[in-house]
Amino acid sequence: MTALLRTVLAALTAALVSIVAPTSSAAAAACAIDPATPKRQLRAMWISSVANIDWPSRTGLSVSAQQAEFRAWLDLAVQKRMNAVVVQVRPTADAFWPSPYEPWSQWLTGTQGGNPGYDPLAFMVNEAHARNLEFHAWFNPYRIANHDDPSRLVSTHPARQHPDWRFAYGGKLYYNPGIPAVRDFIEDAIMDAVSRYDVDGVHLDDYFYPYPVSGESIPDSAAYAQYGGSFGNVADWRRDNVNLLVRELDQRIHTAKPHVSFGISPFGIWRNAGTDPLGSRTSGLQSYDAIYADTRQWVKQGWVDYLAPQIYWHIGFTTAAYEVLTAWWSDVVRGTGVQLVVGQAAYRAGASGQDAAWQDPAELSDHLTDNRRHPEVVGDVFFSAKDVKADRIGAITRLVNAHYTKPALLPARGTGGAPVAPSITSATRVSNGVQLAWTGSGTSYAVYRVDGSQSASDPCFFADARNLVKTTRQPSFTDTTATGTYTYYVTALNRTHQESAPSAGKVVGSSGGTFSVVIDNSDPGFTASANWGSSTFSGQLHGADYRFADPVSASDPAWYRAAVPSAGNYRVEVWYPANSGYNSATPYIVAASGGNQTVTVDQRSGGGQWRVLGTYSLAAGTYNVVGVSRWTSTTGYLIADAVRLTKV
Repeated sequence: MTALLRTVLAALTAALVSIVAPTSSAAAAACAIDPATPKRQLRAMWISSVANIDWPSRTGLSVSAQQAEFRAWLDLAVQKRMNAVVVQVRPTADAFWPSPYEPWSQWLTGTQGGNPGYDPLAFMVNEAHARNLEFHAWFNPYRIANHDDPSRLVSTHPARQHPDWRFAYGGKLYYNPGIPAVRDFIEDAIMDAVSRYDVDGVHLDDYFYPYPVSGESIPDSAAYAQYGGSFGNVADWRRDNVNLLVRELDQRIHTAKPHVSFGISPFGIWRNAGTDPLGSRTSGLQSYDAIYADTRQWVKQGWVDYLAPQIYWHIGFTTAAYEVLTAWWSDVVRGTGVQLVVGQAAYRAGASGQDAAWQDPAELSDHLTDNRRHPEVVGDVFFSAKDVKADRIGAITRLVNAHYTKPALLPARGTGGAPVAPSITSATRVSNGVQLAWTGSGTSYAVYRVDGSQSASDPCFFADARNLVKTTRQPSFTDTTATGTYTYYVTALNRTHQESAPSAGKVVGSSGGTFSVVIDNSDPGFTASANWGSSTFSGQLHGADYRFADPVSASDPAWYRAAVPSAGNYRVEVWYPANSGYNSATPYIVAASGGNQTVTVDQRSGGGQWRVLGTYSLAAGTYNVVGVSRWTSTTGYLIADAVRLTKV
């Protein structure tokens, strides 16, 4: 996609969003925006697998241990109110999925080619999406090994089968970027993951041609003689080789899956102004000349959706000041439609041996404050996960408290139309807050909460994230921080984060209002015999899991116990996941004041929502109010998930 076309499409998208979405630029301009609570911001961390930097923590862990570690990294991202992870899935010409092109990564089992016993990429994508985190698959394009001995590669490795594809340099092995067959192979290996897995982004790091090693020359003269005839010097030819990889990957990714984002995290300096008047006011290594990465051209040609330059220097650093580079990169992307994200050096904060500036707990936080001067900066990625977790000198905590106090939507990309507005189907005060449910056609949803009872929505409610309480892929949410009277709104977002108009508002009164309580199968009020198993099989479940049992000629009910505050009429609703193999006549027992009432429910359909059993007269007191019996002649599992009582 050319830069001009990308710019035009971005402008058209903005115009369309201003018509259908609650956060148009015109509305935002008329509202007081709090820069500390931006509505849209990419917040991510790199999870490195090479050399077991982050995950897995070491080779040879069991499947369950590997998975538990990865879930913990995702939970950390959620805790820090991040909304994406960038995970290294091809660190050294290998794979974290069953690739037909390259061997299993040694960083999983300790042996290159060793099957880990599961599909890590499928697992990681599913777990990230379950937490509404975007999953950006991170590929290192040219690195084969962190050693220079080909015999240590598995015998079936393409670099052994094609020795002419590789060269040794600086004690490491690399694919030769100047060989067209190599470029095709690398693209094919990456596209295998893109085509087979539900990744949200493809991410390349800063390793293109190898970083210079004193006293060594890159051994590619034969490839240059064979393929570089139209170039006057080897440097221009090398840059063109990298440009071809970037341009072709951009085309192939968006042809296969237009919604997938393509981004690169280059070295923080393109060129210095002392070398090139278009460069930055810096005096460090120039990636254009040293590793043949013409990052500025990638932006101007529109070959990437975003850049995340690694601006790993502190504010005021003489050689390469953070504030100088954020201003320079902002100027480069301005008007191009390419998004700018900043790579942040979390690994330096509080670490021994770093400059004094990195011993200041405010340094990283001050970087994000500087970002606010540049509307082109739409987020940050932190290297790496273990440093986010370490939180040395409290630098990460300080940053989160200053800049990530509210959730944030991801920056919108592409030209897709926004979904239709969802509809809130219930908003009920329960024992632990307010429970919301809605219907809609979004990939994900944003939940907004405004103080008081609002008769009509105001665009300023949605202009920043001050009223945003949750983003989720589920059609329900329990607001456990709700204590007063609020009006709730829900919007729907598509795969590329265009946002719908808001739903109609739903007012929920303070805790002194109408009694309503939800009892989930995981709550203390639920009891069942050991005959009732637990499952997470269905995505329609309420809470963390649900219970199931086979029908028998005995009641053996699962009971929901509740504290009914006063005698009166109560609406009884049940929630269950539906499946064609579940029971068509599941008996629900309601302990009404005039005697038990039994209602049968077809659990093959109508799941994933509240279903009304009826309104019953209930006595005051704490007792088993609703049960699910196993006594039925019909076949199929009986399901016990959740019950809701509401006084009417």
